[in-house]
Amino acid sequence: MNELSNVRNIGIVAHIDAGKTTTTERILLYTGKIHHAGDVHDANTTTDFMIQEKEHGITIQSAAISCEWKGCAINIIDTPGHVDFTMEVERSLRVLDGAVCVFCAVGGVQPQSETVWRQADRYNVPRVAFVNKMDRMGADFARVVGELRGKLKANACAIELPIGREESFRGVVDLVRMKALVWDGDGESQGRDFTECDVPPELKDDAELARAELVEAVADLDEGVMEAYLEKGDLDAGELAGAIRRIVIAGKFVPVLCGSSFKNKGVQPLLDAICAYLPAPTDRPPVAATDLKSGEPVARRQDDAEQLTSLVFKIASDPFVGRLFFVRVYGGVLKKGANVFNPRTRKRERIMKIVRLFADARTEVEELRAGDIGAVVGLKETTTGDTLCAEAKPVYLERITAPQPVMFMAIEPKSSADKDKLVDSMAALAAEDPTCQFREDEETGQTILSGMGELHLEILVDRLKREFKCAANVGKPMVSYLETVTAPASADFSFDRELGGKRHAVSLKIEIKPLARGEGRKVSLSREFLNAVPEKNLQNCVEQGLEDGIATGVLARYPMTDIEARCVSATLVDPEVSDDVAFRSAAMMGFREAAEKASPEFLEPIMKLEITTPPESVGEILGDLNGRRGTVLDMDMRGDLQVVHARVPLAKMFGYATAIRSLTKGRASYSMETDQFEIAPKNVREEILGR
Repeated sequence: MNELSNVRNIGIVAHIDAGKTTTTERILLYTGKIHHAGDVHDANTTTDFMIQEKEHGITIQSAAISCEWKGCAINIIDTPGHVDFTMEVERSLRVLDGAVCVFCAVGGVQPQSETVWRQADRYNVPRVAFVNKMDRMGADFARVVGELRGKLKANACAIELPIGREESFRGVVDLVRMKALVWDGDGESQGRDFTECDVPPELKDDAELARAELVEAVADLDEGVMEAYLEKGDLDAGELAGAIRRIVIAGKFVPVLCGSSFKNKGVQPLLDAICAYLPAPTDRPPVAATDLKSGEPVARRQDDAEQLTSLVFKIASDPFVGRLFFVRVYGGVLKKGANVFNPRTRKRERIMKIVRLFADARTEVEELRAGDIGAVVGLKETTTGDTLCAEAKPVYLERITAPQPVMFMAIEPKSSADKDKLVDSMAALAAEDPTCQFREDEETGQTILSGMGELHLEILVDRLKREFKCAANVGKPMVSYLETVTAPASADFSFDRELGGKRHAVSLKIEIKPLARGEGRKVSLSREFLNAVPEKNLQNCVEQGLEDGIATGVLARYPMTDIEARCVSATLVDPEVSDDVAFRSAAMMGFREAAEKASPEFLEPIMKLEITTPPESVGEILGDLNGRRGTVLDMDMRGDLQVVHARVPLAKMFGYATAIRSLTKGRASYSMETDQFEIAPKNVREEILGR
C-alpha cells in the first residue's frame, strides 16, 4: 500500500483533439501498464473503450486508470474534450487533487480549453500545462505560453524549452536541472529510450534567459527561497523544484512543459512533473462539509483515522455487475460489506462490492482508504453528487452542479409494448448523466429527451439501441429554450376545489422576482408563513408546488431560470380542508399567476464560436455569421491563418459544419461551446409562441 503522500489523483483535461487520450496512452506505456501504445485513429486506446468512442474517435465518458511512476501511485481520469460532454469534466475535477491541462501547440488556447480552465478554477485544482503536438507544422511553444497568460490570466511559466520545432522537434531542455533530454527516434522503443545530455550550444543563451525568468518568477511567489535568490541571484535545482511544488499547490503558479505524445517525446518529464509538482491528498486543505444535524460548516482531514466522508461523483452501468457508483474517499475507510449513511435520503445503504478501475477492467478490493478513487456496487437510492458518510456523525459535501441542457428531441418507442422499457432505459441514462433529462409533455403527450447538443443526443439514442436493446423513433433535434421573468410581481391566490368528494382550500400570497443571469432558481418561505404553517409536510408541499411551477414555465412550458419564488403568507380555512393537496396546488397556480404578471421572456442559448480559416475566406464567413444573428468579438492571426471569435445563437448553428465547408472549400474549421442564455429577440419569441 502506498503512503498517502505518494498518491496523485489527477485529471487529463483539454479542448477536443489536443491529445489527452494519446498522452494518457503514453503514460500507461511508460509506467508499464500496457506493452504497446494504442492510437485513437485505430480505435484501440485503453481509455476509449465504448463502441461509440471507437466509432467517433473521441472521448465520451471519463475513464479512471491507475499506474505507478518512481514510487508514486498515480490515479488518472481521462476526460472528454467535446463541449457536449463537459459534465464529465465538471464532476471529475470536483474530486481530483490536480490536473494536467493539455494544449495543442498549433491551436493554443481554444474555446473548450477556457471552459476546462474555469472549471479547474471553480474547484481550486492545482495544474500543470503540457503543450502537445510540438511536431506539427505551425507549432509555436512561446505563443501558447503567452496565450495561457493572456487568455486564461494564468501565472504560467515554461519549465522546459523545445529542442527543434515542427518536423525537427526531437527533445526538451529541462530548465530546472539545465539538462537536455533528446529522443533518438520513435521506432520499436516507442519513446522509452532517450538521452540526457548538456544543453545544445545553439540553445544555451535562450535556456539561460528562460531559466532566469523562471527563477525570478518563482522567487517572487515563494518567500522561502527569496532570501537565497537575493544572495546568489539563482537557485539550485533542489531549491527551485521545492519552491515550484509549493506555489503550484497553493494555486499561484502553472509550470508549462512541452512534447509530442503521438511521436513519443516529452511524456516521461511530464510524469516527473506530476509526481514532483502536483499535490498529494495530504497537501490539499481539509475538505469542507456541512454537519447534517446542526447545519454548521465542518472540515474533514484526508486521513484514514477520520470519520468516513466520501462523494459519489459518477454512476455507470456495467453489463456484469449492474450499476457502478464512482466514489472519492476524503476521510476514513470505506469497507466492503459495511453500512454507510446517505444524508440526502437520510437512509442507510450497504456496500456489496468495491472495485478498483482500469478503464473497463475491474479489480475487486476489500476497502478504499482516504485519498482513494474507486467504485462501489449495491447502492439503491444514491445519485450523482450524494455523500456517503458515517451515520454517527453525518455530514454532507457540496453537490456537483450540472449545466442546463440546450437541445431536445421527441422520442417514442417503436411499439407501444416497449414504452415502459424506454422510460426505464432513459431513467438509467439520466441517473448516469445529469445533463441527460427526459420528461413527458403534458400538452402533446410526447416524451422529450434533452441533452447538451446534437452529438450528445445522437450518442444517447445510440446507447438506448445498443446497450439497452431499446429501439426508438426520434424527432429532429431542437433548441431547448428557457423562460425567465424581467420584473417583480405578486399574486394572492385562493384555491378552493372539490376533488374526489372532498373539499381542498387555502389562500397563499406568492412573490417572485428576477435574479441575475446565471443565478438559477430559488424557492423560499417567509418567516410569517413558517409561523402560520408550522407543519413540515405542508411547508414541503408549498416548496414542491413552487418548484413544479418553475419547472413548467408560463409561456410555452419551458423550464424557468434566474427567478426567485417566495411564499409570503397563508390563510387557512381549517385543518381538514387546508391539506397538502390544497397547499401544493395553490402554490403552483399562484406562482403561475404571479409569473404571468412579471413580464416573462424566453432565454435562448448563445454559443461562443471560434473559426480558423484562410484569410481569403474571412469575408464569406463574416457575411454568413451576420445572417445567423452572430456578433464578431475579435479576430487575430495564428500563423498564416485567421481566427474569428464570435457569439451566435444556437438555433442558427444547425448544419454549420456543412455550410463552413462550402464557404471555404473545406479549408476552415470551427469549435463552439455554450456561453450563456440571453433574452430572445421579439421575432424569436413570436416564432416560438406560433409553433
